[in-house]
Amino acid sequence: MRRTAFDKIVSTVGLMLAGILLLGGGLLTWAHNFVDDQVTSQLSAQQIYFPEKGPATADRRIGPYIDRYAGQQLTTGEQAKAFADHYIAVHLEQSSGGKTYSQLSTEARANPDDEALAAQVETTFRGETLRGLLLNAYAFGKMGTLALYGAWVAFAGAAVFGALSILGFAHTRRVSPDAEILIGRQRAAEPASA
Repeated sequence: MRRTAFDKIVSTVGLMLAGILLLGGGLLTWAHNFVDDQVTSQLSAQQIYFPEKGPATADRRIGPYIDRYAGQQLTTGEQAKAFADHYIAVHLEQSSGGKTYSQLSTEARANPDDEALAAQVETTFRGETLRGLLLNAYAFGKMGTLALYGAWVAFAGAAVFGALSILGFAHTRRVSPDAEILIGRQRAAEPASA
């Protein structure tokens, strides 16, 4: 096979791969923007605000995690995780004595006349539901971030393949038109002339 033909084929394939990576990077960027917009708009609609620094955040299981957001509206996945794991979860544990919704619900079914226990079950259910929804927002936000990282990798790969393809096409101009590339076997040595 002629070296120029080989260089053109490899360079063309490189350009096609660069185009595919550009398309993939564009789609991943769109996915990141879509997820980020959805997480922000859905969380903003809930009108959840972090408490100010003070007695509400004095607990060592709360303050170090949410004090940096003091007074801010909850709008990001990272904020949702902090609020769910270090504010709601701590208050639920305190109000339920460390029992889960399932455990409290089982007790309430065994004691149907216990109104205080029924109220505790209701509060725990609501808290766990909100916590789960916030953690879902965190998970989607994390997927959006990973899509952004994937876009960066795709764009970098497209740049590498594009540059290598340009170099490959430039190489075809410097190679002799008669140069060949041997694939898979060597030519037999020609006999020496006498």
